[in-house]
Amino acid sequence: MADLPAIETSGLSKTYRGGVRALAGLDLRVEQGEVFGFLGPNGAGKSTTIRLLLDLIRPTAGRATLLGRDSRVDGVELRRRVGYLPGDLRLHDRLTGRQQLDSLARLRRDVDTALRDELVERFDVPLDRPIRELSKGNRQKLGVVQAFMHRPELLVLDEPTGGLDPFLQEEFRLLLRETVADGRTAFLSSHSLDEVQHASDRVGIIRAGRLIDVDAVDSLRERALRHVQITFTASPDPGVFAALDGVRVEQVDGRVLRLAAPAAAMDGIVKAAARHELVDLVSAPAELEEIFLELYREVGDER
Repeated sequence: MADLPAIETSGLSKTYRGGVRALAGLDLRVEQGEVFGFLGPNGAGKSTTIRLLLDLIRPTAGRATLLGRDSRVDGVELRRRVGYLPGDLRLHDRLTGRQQLDSLARLRRDVDTALRDELVERFDVPLDRPIRELSKGNRQKLGVVQAFMHRPELLVLDEPTGGLDPFLQEEFRLLLRETVADGRTAFLSSHSLDEVQHASDRVGIIRAGRLIDVDAVDSLRERALRHVQITFTASPDPGVFAALDGVRVEQVDGRVLRLAAPAAAMDGIVKAAARHELVDLVSAPAELEEIFLELYREVGDER
């Protein structure tokens, strides 16, 4: 079982009534023991993918396997082995947090009560107030506990840190790392670039129902543009730098020139800058958000 992927899809597609295509031919492989980030804006197809994986809706075409089992044929067994935190978490408003977790525990029958209590304390979950009185963040804490409390082999998490304060977001990332260190797997769907880049080993980027890239977070950063700021003793000619392959002049402010360029262009930039008298040169990698937008731009240009 160790060499089987945690998730594998082949040609997975979903078209809703009226011809609305939500997912088109998704081919994806998530290995066991990794945090896989599934990144895209709202409406890109992330939630549809999750619902198909969990057999909450049926595909128009293609198939999906989780933990080596067909998601449709073996749905009942898989629900015992999977932890799920939906993006539209719905809880029973009339119950207290404790009653909600107890109710879910009775349904599952395989909850690790010691782990549940540890998670409740770790995330400071209020258990004895009616859920209708809880803030969004406190409701989300309950969602995190119910997803993890039976030590699932696979966690499917849709926008899991929504409503959590920064301290608890960091605590959640630590919980994810502990989970994969134990050999289990997390599929983390999010539109939050910060969440994905700090939590994931690999990232899949989806646009308009199509997977446009899968790569390690570090590799995505290496492929990304760098920001270069050069300060000269006299105003430079930006055309010299704009003529370099892959270089984009972002701003000229007197003696300061700001460029965006791939790492491969840095040698040419330094040589062109060295023909002038310099005060300073600073190069910094782009944030993941810019990588994401650049990939979207590239795909748009190809079409």
